[in-house]
Amino acid sequence: MSRIGKQPIPIPSGVDVTIDGLSVTIKGKNGELHREVHPDMRVVLDHGEIVVTRPSDRPNHRALHGLTRSLLANMVIGVETGFKKTLEMHGVGYRVQLLGKNIQLAVGFSHPVDVEAPNGITFEIEGNDRIIISGSDKEQVGQIAAEIRHVRPPEPYKGKGIRYEGEHVRRKAGKAGKAMMQ
Repeated sequence: MSRIGKQPIPIPSGVDVTIDGLSVTIKGKNGELHREVHPDMRVVLDHGEIVVTRPSDRPNHRALHGLTRSLLANMVIGVETGFKKTLEMHGVGYRVQLLGKNIQLAVGFSHPVDVEAPNGITFEIEGNDRIIISGSDKEQVGQIAAEIRHVRPPEPYKGKGIRYEGEHVRRKAGKAGKAMMQ
């Protein structure tokens, strides 16, 4: 049996779970999340815990078992505490501004880049080179962080660009031919 899938998901106080066939809705202090589960997976509410079961030991059912359990656990964590991703900007003149709930990036282009905050996502700015993306949906927080990073990914020669907090950028040596010719 799947090691992840067989673990029940405890429901903390203040979180309300509604299971209606294949539809699972979880409400908490940070909002409400909804997901349709795969028809082969069975989700039940049992003594304050969510339990996911699978019909057989086929490889696709084993994979779906752990996936479904992880997605539902992330929903519970999201509505209770939420998720955060932090991006750092490295480069001369690279900065970010908060404009209402949206942000504006200056990352070396001839124009500023505007990023709109979708529903459920909030941006915070630390200094003028750190962006904190927070929300209750883990997938959405990660997707928005990836889209912002994609505006100017870190380059390997000088390390300039937008990167995740703690991300290590592997550096390359620059041109070596010029020093040899002198």
